[in-house]
Amino acid sequence: MTNSDKKPRLLPTGNCWCGCGKEVGLGKFFAAGHDKAAESALIALNYGGSVPEFLHAHGYGPQRSVSHAAVEASVWTRCEHCDYMGAEASVRNHTRKHHPDQQ
Repeated sequence: MTNSDKKPRLLPTGNCWCGCGKEVGLGKFFAAGHDKAAESALIALNYGGSVPEFLHAHGYGPQRSVSHAAVEASVWTRCEHCDYMGAEASVRNHTRKHHPDQQ
């Protein structure tokens, strides 16, 4: 990765990043649930408000899985015991809940 490819280091400011003005805890970017509200607002502004339109604009849909692409890019992982895919912490929680005897 070159310096021009690096993403900026984002730092929490103490206020919710959705723009609502609420104070948030140390190390947090959003008040509870506000990350999804901000995500929905951005999709509405740029993609007509629908997640299918958003996925299609980026080349994903039934013919090309965004979840598989995330696993292939190593930004997500797959459960060793089933087809579940997600962020590493999500897969750990899934494994504890759904495969407790296989940990």
